[in-house]
Amino acid sequence: MALLTDDQKMLRETAASFLAEEGSIAKQLRYWRDKGCSDGFGHGLWKQFAELGLTGICIPESHGGLGLGATESALVLEEIGRNLAPSPFLITAVVAARAIEGTGHADRWYPGLLSGEAVLALAVDEGPHHRPEQAALEAKRQGNGFVLNGAKQFVVQGASADMIVTAARTGGTPGETDGLSLFAIPREATGLEVENVALVDGSKAAGLTFANVRLDADAVIGEVDGGWQPLQRALAAGSAGAAAELVGVASGASAMTLDYLKQRKQFGKFIGEFQALQHRAAHLYAELEIARAAAFKAARLLDDGDEQAELCVSVAKAKAADVANLAVREGVQMHGGIGMTDEHDIGLYMKREAVLGQLFGDVHYHREQVARLSGY
Repeated sequence: MALLTDDQKMLRETAASFLAEEGSIAKQLRYWRDKGCSDGFGHGLWKQFAELGLTGICIPESHGGLGLGATESALVLEEIGRNLAPSPFLITAVVAARAIEGTGHADRWYPGLLSGEAVLALAVDEGPHHRPEQAALEAKRQGNGFVLNGAKQFVVQGASADMIVTAARTGGTPGETDGLSLFAIPREATGLEVENVALVDGSKAAGLTFANVRLDADAVIGEVDGGWQPLQRALAAGSAGAAAELVGVASGASAMTLDYLKQRKQFGKFIGEFQALQHRAAHLYAELEIARAAAFKAARLLDDGDEQAELCVSVAKAKAADVANLAVREGVQMHGGIGMTDEHDIGLYMKREAVLGQLFGDVHYHREQVARLSGY
């Protein structure tokens, strides 16, 4: 990858070697899935992330973090995707860390993130599709605080989180960006019902039901009715991060498939010698490089605060999801019958792509965003 600084190259190499060894499919994904772990990930690995300083990658140096940005997060997330390493890194260390940035909640939760003790989640979606402005969860003023009623779904690692950053409506109507507020809600809040659900890739997401959940005023993250801006900041970081992780998923699936093409024989020849499969492999390689370039362009623009960042983030998420889908489909098909078995790892990449492709908006959502931001 071109144009990385020496520090970024060192970070990439550290993440690659660490995750290939400690975050491997056999050691993490399959182990916790087959144990029926309610978290879907190992807290021991999360502590190792912390020991390497990775949990503080987006936390400012003034709070003890590394003070890095979306580009460095993308380097780590690509390796997470390549190894299918289950961890709270994207949601906790990138998305939630950005949501509470610059508020009093940062002082409360950053130490736990830095030590690997805390897991945070983000509750936004309420319908079958990602539409953050459609949030209808009601947060009604009562005394010096608020009472919340409504529901959220697809809250990744919501049942494992110590605190859930939740978008609720303190004003306006669903569809409007004004009147949204963010709340820091402890998982043990009275009236909060959490239903833990296993996703197809072995990870966990929660459905949340709020029945008269009472919160003090200091639970508000930032300003009342001013939640849209920090939410957008968090969602942009999440979409860019998911794009990078999808590139890793595509890269891992492609590498596994190419190895298989060099080993499997039919009609006395390695199947990689057949021109039709060579053409498909070459096409996949080209598409993967385009997706990687888009993902890192989006990350760099986010770090630079560029006005084109929002557009490029949607381009990257749509392209990375599309290419990852191509990579896993080609991988399973080129592996033949063995690709359909649970014993072979290639199918696990397909399952991870299916979940990541929906997270923070699917291909169609981000294509619509690109059209809208381009004036159509």
